[in-house]
Amino acid sequence: MISLDNLTLSYGELPVIRELSLSVAAGEKVALIGPSGAGKSTLLRHLAKHFPESAWMPQDLALVPPLSAFANIHAARLDRHSLLRNLRNLVSPHPQDLAEISALLSSLKLDDKIRSRVGELSGGQQQRVALARALHRESPLILADEPVSALDPALAELCLTRLFAAPATLIVSLHSVELARRHASRLVGLRHGQVFFDLPASQVDDAALIELYRPE
Repeated sequence: MISLDNLTLSYGELPVIRELSLSVAAGEKVALIGPSGAGKSTLLRHLAKHFPESAWMPQDLALVPPLSAFANIHAARLDRHSLLRNLRNLVSPHPQDLAEISALLSSLKLDDKIRSRVGELSGGQQQRVALARALHRESPLILADEPVSALDPALAELCLTRLFAAPATLIVSLHSVELARRHASRLVGLRHGQVFFDLPASQVDDAALIELYRPE
């Protein structure tokens, strides 16, 4: 589904991704791990740009604060409905859309926030709205950059379980190695913009992680 061959990306004259090669087959669940500045976010943004039909959850969430949680989540499918239906949904949500989004929010412990303005929600609640939007897109490819960084351990576990159960190819960056090990089938360790290792999660041992995160 995804194939990168010797990809190099720079900010100005500063190389961020260096001759990176990576292939991800349809249906794989891949976690990107590595120290800060390793290139995880840059790689995900590159993929989101080149796969515009993907469901993309950036770190800044890209929500619209004045709109409700419902409207922000429904935005994931604006291109699949008529303009009239989309406009009506801002005032009186379509019953099918309301039911689907209500169920999705319920699964993320946000049952009572569907009509709340996103700008009035906490950081963790906003992160779950963004996750719900990505799931509601029902794209064959989900890209998520630190999707549970603002959540407590129990909520992070709940949300990642929901995310990794989605019937999609998934590439997600995670700060927590333990969460990555538990949920992903494959771990790609990035360091200095290059693939340091690419292994089944079950084969990533402590020695490999120590090397990946070793101080300069």
